[in-house]
Amino acid sequence: MDYPESSGWCEDCGNWSEWEHWDQSVFSECELLVVTLLCAPLLLLGIMGNALTIMVVWRRPQMRSTTYLYLSSMAVSDVLILLLMPLDLYKLWRYRPWLLGAVVCKLSVFVGECCTFSSILHMTALGAERYLAVCFPLRARLLVTRGRVRVLIGGLWGVALLSAGPVLAVVGVERLGGGVSECRCTEFAQSSGLLKVMLWLSNLYFICPLLLLTLLYGLIARRLHLRAHTHTHRDNTHRQTLRMMVVIVLVFILCWLPFHVSRTLFSVSDSSTELYYISQYFNLVSLVLFYVSAAVNPLLYNIMSARYRANVLAMLHLTVGNTDELRHRARTSPLTASHSSTHF
Repeated sequence: MDYPESSGWCEDCGNWSEWEHWDQSVFSECELLVVTLLCAPLLLLGIMGNALTIMVVWRRPQMRSTTYLYLSSMAVSDVLILLLMPLDLYKLWRYRPWLLGAVVCKLSVFVGECCTFSSILHMTALGAERYLAVCFPLRARLLVTRGRVRVLIGGLWGVALLSAGPVLAVVGVERLGGGVSECRCTEFAQSSGLLKVMLWLSNLYFICPLLLLTLLYGLIARRLHLRAHTHTHRDNTHRQTLRMMVVIVLVFILCWLPFHVSRTLFSVSDSSTELYYISQYFNLVSLVLFYVSAAVNPLLYNIMSARYRANVLAMLHLTVGNTDELRHRARTSPLTASHSSTHF
């Protein structure tokens, strides 16, 4: 069955490039307004929170553990994603005619996909580092250094850039009937099969790291359980770090699973009007969850890490209460190990 002409969708496009193909007739202005009002505070709080994360890591020497180097790089990715929100909201309200040119069309999708790949790769690398630190601590001391982690972070961004590169050929400004332009999947991407390749690459970027992280964190939890009777400072540190990282990964899964399920079902199912409308509303929910994922991490750090909280307050000169105690936490919280750069 063909889709309504006004939808801007094609049978092979799925829901590609986040939310490129909205049908304005599907959503009422009230629904669009609710989504916009939900996203606006996420933009403000997300940029402020992630900017604080970046600043506290680079301005506070005691926060430059390898774990926080990963988290600060993920914060850069989240800031870039959040900066694209106004453009996505513009496309949500007025997706055609496209007036911003081919460069903006391609780069907006490319940056969003690159940052998403980068965040997943960072979480996977951090999980592998946690596994080494808990299960092979002596080897971790030799292999995991700040210098090597900085090089690895650069490599992760390089892999993300290369992985997202084909997106530049997948989307573009296409002329539709009546000469109306739209930022959407290109005819080349559909006819060449590149679109389906990128759809499955995106899904593999979601599924494979989750399987690996599940294995790694399961092995870490097992090792810590076997040492539960020791109650050493180092093991307590590892347990707290493990809880933090598991929460971050779970939030990422909850925020991204609806999008991947919707896109996969759409790409493998027979075309139908019912599926089309379900997919559109699924995407509307996914849009909000996408930005929740980018905005929520600093809040999680603040709730679960006394060290992060104390250093942010110290950087902002907002320390209250027992100043000496807060300073001690900022330097040596329970998440700090004096001889290791890998702790949270």
